[in-house]
Amino acid sequence: MTKTKFKFQKVEGLNIFYREAGDPKNKTIVLLHGFPTSSHMYREVLDKLSDEYHLIAPDYPGFGESEYPSPEQFTYSFDHLASIMDKFLESLSLDEYTLMVQDYGAPIGYRIATAHPERVKALIVQNGNAYEEGLGTAWATLKRLWKDRSPENERAALEAFTLEGIKWQYTHGTQNPQAINPDNWNLDFLKISRPGNHKAQLDLFYDYRNNVALYPEWQKYLRVHQPPLLITWGKNDEFFPEAGAEAYKKDVKEIDYHIYDTGHFALEEFGEEIIANIRSFMRNVK
Repeated sequence: MTKTKFKFQKVEGLNIFYREAGDPKNKTIVLLHGFPTSSHMYREVLDKLSDEYHLIAPDYPGFGESEYPSPEQFTYSFDHLASIMDKFLESLSLDEYTLMVQDYGAPIGYRIATAHPERVKALIVQNGNAYEEGLGTAWATLKRLWKDRSPENERAALEAFTLEGIKWQYTHGTQNPQAINPDNWNLDFLKISRPGNHKAQLDLFYDYRNNVALYPEWQKYLRVHQPPLLITWGKNDEFFPEAGAEAYKKDVKEIDYHIYDTGHFALEEFGEEIIANIRSFMRNVK
């Protein structure tokens, strides 16, 4: 029998899909996914850690199995996604938890953490950025879009939504691309190719500039609250290189710090090691 349950929760009239594993009486880890994926990226974490921890992994609106409202009727911004995820957690009566964040999970997670620092007992960060020095070379196209949301700059950004573009995110920087399951990019491509989804994703690409503007606020949160912090980072990530991991050392005094010779989705190649990191780290979280 599978350890993970697949559920829906109504939030602001939307069906939010989430995966749940483990005993709710245990410490809770909330797993916030990146782009262009979903809670699917955490499938092994839920399976392997459910013996000791309670795990919740939602899909944001427009991602994975969650409801996909039209971008004409729904504002695709990080403020809005974070607000819905915050309400989602409240609807499950979760009043304390560890946040695991990757990629888009970081700007969503840090908004939740700064709003409710008393709820967030610890942070697990896997290529989740909060520093300008952590913005790698792959941001060049999006930085042009931030300055000018012209049709030309939007077209340049569309490459990220192609099957090859998504596959590149999973395989670039890995030691053995043939070991990365192609189900990952095929599932993501299927979802991102739904009518209107490119518009929703471009809205988020453009809005990402507002995340960068909030970096000082998130850094202050880290300095003031000193949350227990686990870093598990793929150093060959063209979006968030190792400099983004190093930058956390400026603000957090004690870090459980692990760098892996892989790319953006480090769990795909070093899942066993990262899961062991999480298990060890969580045993010390009060």
